[in-house]
Amino acid sequence: MRPRVRRKWVHLRICQTCGKMLCCDSSKHQHARRHYEETGHPVMSSAELGEDWLWCFVDEAAKEY
Repeated sequence: MRPRVRRKWVHLRICQTCGKMLCCDSSKHQHARRHYEETGHPVMSSAELGEDWLWCFVDEAAKEY
């Protein structure tokens, strides 16, 4: 079950530097992007089942693993 923010489903991301779980850019508050901007931790992974990819905010690019 995914968390809901104001009745809209959000997808979760995990910071690969510190392990913090955050919501994606599709969410209203864009916690993953804000975390990158505040900490400089550039790489997030998807926390969704069946999704095996990383996102790098520095390069604005995804990589499957």
